[in-house]
Amino acid sequence: MRRNHNYRSGIIAALITAAFCMQAIAADVKPLDDAHKKTATKLIDGGVKYLLTQKDAKGGWSMEQGSNRPAITAMVLKVLLQHPDYNSSTPVVKKGFAQLMTYRKTDGGFYEPTVGLPNYTTSIAIMAMVAANDPKFKPDIDKAVKFLRTQQIRPGDTTPKGDKVKKDEGFDGGVSYGKHGRPDGSNQQMWIQAMSDAGVKADDPDMKRASAFMLRLQNRKESNKADYIQEGPNDNGYIYALGESKAGPWRNGRGLRSYGSLTYAGFKSMLHAGMAHDDPRVQGAFKWIQRYWRLDSNPNLPKLQSQQGLFYYYQVFAKSLRMWGQNEIEDTKGVKHNWRHELIDALARRVAKDGSWINKGSERWNEGNPVLATCFAMLSVQETVKK
Repeated sequence: MRRNHNYRSGIIAALITAAFCMQAIAADVKPLDDAHKKTATKLIDGGVKYLLTQKDAKGGWSMEQGSNRPAITAMVLKVLLQHPDYNSSTPVVKKGFAQLMTYRKTDGGFYEPTVGLPNYTTSIAIMAMVAANDPKFKPDIDKAVKFLRTQQIRPGDTTPKGDKVKKDEGFDGGVSYGKHGRPDGSNQQMWIQAMSDAGVKADDPDMKRASAFMLRLQNRKESNKADYIQEGPNDNGYIYALGESKAGPWRNGRGLRSYGSLTYAGFKSMLHAGMAHDDPRVQGAFKWIQRYWRLDSNPNLPKLQSQQGLFYYYQVFAKSLRMWGQNEIEDTKGVKHNWRHELIDALARRVAKDGSWINKGSERWNEGNPVLATCFAMLSVQETVKK
């Protein structure tokens, strides 16, 4: 009887604590001040104006010499559809979707067979179609979701090295640029977000397996037993792929260094997976965010690489923190940061006169292309004005 009483008391205490935390989070959320709201609106309108000048004769968008047209077209469509002046009936949007649909395949995916990138491109296409909020896209969204499921690596599949994938280990649940190549955290977070946007629940078996793979990229010794994690910094941040970090090795040369864009991608993926705010793995990633807070560079990348992937970082930063629900984040030094205000300020400092953005001097990962960099910047600033 006593044990029962203690058990019930523990549950009641936990529920009270959770309710208090959620109230605190809700109370913390404040609207943008008028000055930042005005700046955000100016950035958004300027970015849309620039992107419209980059539309090609076919009605789509691309990078150099027409490359990556389906992915960039879908990204621009999502940006436009998140602007109050555009919807699925707006002529420029209708023409853009007509162009995007030319890349729809019978298997449900959206991609160029000669280029590849089916997971990445299909994920962005799903996000664009969901943003349209138009019932006519429902069949295509459903088919695209089924396609993404076929791209997920499963037990018994063969790795690029010829090994068989084992259940709940290694590549299991991951997605890659191809069908069964090496999975990575960037493709994974896009896949998870697309599935979530399409309405796939966090307890869906494929979502759970995808989330389990993402957790294998977290530098956390308690829950990740890989050798390079055990020898790493144990800082709860994220690396790029199994045994690989774009930030390079940790200082001992054996572990791997966590860095900003992938840590926020991992943090966002945990929230999409329905993991609780007080889950130790979520809390660990949040503490990493507090420790490495900055918007002048991609956090914890080596100094010479620190500007690489900056705009990609901005968009996962914005998406994950809006999902988290706190407007003000206190760093480990006790300094409080309004993430919306600071992100808007960072983007305002970097915008060009024509309303575009470009990562000059750090063109890695295609951020030297103004259309891609502008899309990332726009998706970032648009998150700041969402509730």
